[in-house]
Amino acid sequence: MDTVKASALLSNLKELNRTDIQARLEAEQTNFKHKVVVLDDDPTGVQTVHGISVYTDWTKESIVKGFREENRMFFLLTNSRGFTSKETKIAHEEIAQRVQEVSEEEGIPFILISRGDSTLRGHYPLETETLKTTIEQQSSTVFDGEIIMPFFKEGGRLTINNIHYVQYGDDLVPAGETEFAKDRTFGFQSSHLGEWIEEKTEGAYTKENTIYISLDDLRSGNSDAVKQQLMSAANFQKIVVNAVDYVDAEVFVTALLQALKEGKTFLCRSAAALTKVIGGVSDKPLLSRDELITEDTNHGGLIAVGSHVQKTTEQLNELLASGLVTPVEFDVHLVLEPEKFEAEIKRVRTTCEDLIKQGKSVVYYTRRERLDLGENKKEEELQLSVKISDAVTSIVRDLEVRPNYIVAKGGITSSSIGTVGLSVKRAEVAGQIKKGIPVWKTGAESKFPGVAYIVFPGNVGTKDTLKEAVEVLEGK
Repeated sequence: MDTVKASALLSNLKELNRTDIQARLEAEQTNFKHKVVVLDDDPTGVQTVHGISVYTDWTKESIVKGFREENRMFFLLTNSRGFTSKETKIAHEEIAQRVQEVSEEEGIPFILISRGDSTLRGHYPLETETLKTTIEQQSSTVFDGEIIMPFFKEGGRLTINNIHYVQYGDDLVPAGETEFAKDRTFGFQSSHLGEWIEEKTEGAYTKENTIYISLDDLRSGNSDAVKQQLMSAANFQKIVVNAVDYVDAEVFVTALLQALKEGKTFLCRSAAALTKVIGGVSDKPLLSRDELITEDTNHGGLIAVGSHVQKTTEQLNELLASGLVTPVEFDVHLVLEPEKFEAEIKRVRTTCEDLIKQGKSVVYYTRRERLDLGENKKEEELQLSVKISDAVTSIVRDLEVRPNYIVAKGGITSSSIGTVGLSVKRAEVAGQIKKGIPVWKTGAESKFPGVAYIVFPGNVGTKDTLKEAVEVLEGK
């Protein structure tokens, strides 16, 4: 594995006066009239924000509510990382049509951010290509460029010299050499973002014709120079943004707002850092137990673990070793035997209910070995994984006792539990329980109104972070 030391790569970066940078950004934001609409392919995209609405559908009614909010930004949860390509295309056509329609009716311009995984997985370029095509067909808009910015500091996702890295301690591993690049549905090879774009678009866009916003550009503090690069974009040209800290995002967003005000049009494909900065969301301390659990039920909490990435399994093992919770393993390989699978679902649910009623917190987790159908079975495996996800979700949906809190581990798991299991239509992001781990406060329409719902990404934190989050919730 081709690792480099973070300290070596970052030691020579010029320091900026962040107070000045933020003042310039705030000045640009005060007369920025666009609504920022974030399409989130799983619920973890809110991992940097608070006081922001998440709508779990994309009905016209929800989009109108989002446009009419005082907040500059709102999220639409698509859950498209769990969709087939066909489902993804249909969803993004519907969203683009409705957002454009509401924008015209309300007289409010908008910028769309397709929030994707900071380790580069997801339906790219399908999502942004569909948004671009649909909006251009429906309006006079012509998109000049697409901004690619997977930087996410809280998760250690840094872009340096156009190479995207995943940080492990002081080691930076190129994204294309991590387990995430081996994803069975969304795998890739390239770590250089220009090459990644070329790989994903099958050569339709090349690394040579990509605009690169370098760390030197950003650390000069000169947003005008960055703006000029943005002003030169044409024909949906790709724009790669390097970043290792929030100050880089702040300089970039200042330039982006200036370019938008001068009439340039962009779509964004980004991780969660860009949304925080463009949305003008302030920093907030991590949430305390008193802020999280406002209605103590004397019941145990419930933790659902669906993600199979290595980091999740390490975190699950640390939680199990701590003795904080009672484990219930869910043998999801029985999905191949429908009757046995139904009996297993019922066993897991009733066991969880009994423990929660006794005041014991419980973690139910899918069997850790992946179900492998063999070569060239991607779509079949995705369909089976949806059945498994539905079963994991049904445990919460059919639960007959209110847990003291709910944690869902993994993007697809947390999305389906939030939308289907808890029937959330709109939630407010309360903040984070640990860095990069957001908490929803569920709405009045949900199965358990006001419960603290912790949306825990599969690929965030150290091996101890899940255990530490549960310790907060348990008051340990």
